[in-house]
Amino acid sequence: MGFLTDVVAQVRRDLERSPLDERALLARALATPPPRDFTAAVRSGRGRPAIVAEIKRASPSAGAIADADPGTLARAYQDADAAAVSVLTEPRHFAGSVVDLREARLACGLPILRKDFLVHPAQVIESRAAGADAVLLIAACLSAPELEALLGTAADLGLGALVETHSDGDLERALAADAPIVGVNARDLETLEIDEERALALARRVPAGRTLVFESGISRREQVERAVEAGASAVLVGEALMRAPDPAAKVRELLGAAVVVEP
Repeated sequence: MGFLTDVVAQVRRDLERSPLDERALLARALATPPPRDFTAAVRSGRGRPAIVAEIKRASPSAGAIADADPGTLARAYQDADAAAVSVLTEPRHFAGSVVDLREARLACGLPILRKDFLVHPAQVIESRAAGADAVLLIAACLSAPELEALLGTAADLGLGALVETHSDGDLERALAADAPIVGVNARDLETLEIDEERALALARRVPAGRTLVFESGISRREQVERAVEAGASAVLVGEALMRAPDPAAKVRELLGAAVVVEP
């Protein structure tokens, strides 16, 4: 047992006790403006990788990080040339909410990724109803049928889907489910420890035809370059931006010296 196992078990219990109203959520989802293209946003362009800039108030590994206004931060990320914004909506351990997601989307024109522990199609519908343009799906906490069902729901709603992996088994499930965007997380969500070298090795095993996003532990320009060399077209950065005195300047720093290596 570890962090991910415990959190997902709680999410499943919560959904069992209080199921989401799929019909009402679907009506709201269908009434929202069309999703922005997250998939296109995270593909490398203009000779450098994409930055997915995160809004994260807290984390179980770092505790309280920063209490920034989501709208203000999303606009700052956009002005700094981030490609997309990731919003942590999990309340217990990350101090987030779908309200943060709505505020971020209203404030900027970038695609918005909902990061949470999604295990049921109703949560994907909820994400679209709240304004998300893409969802994070964690392979380690989903069975193969669940992953396929969530990917199918996302596709039906026009949402992008970032399928996060941490191990060879996770990667096999993501590829078997034909996930177009594969995330490699340097953080083990059970132990919360980061192993950048292991993650880079896993990233190199992602087929060239998939869009690869490298996640967690990025705080320096040279780390972005290493991720690109391992095949990443985008990096997702959270804590380093949230702790920076000037988050927009930090985004520019991470973008500045990175050069895409052609396969």
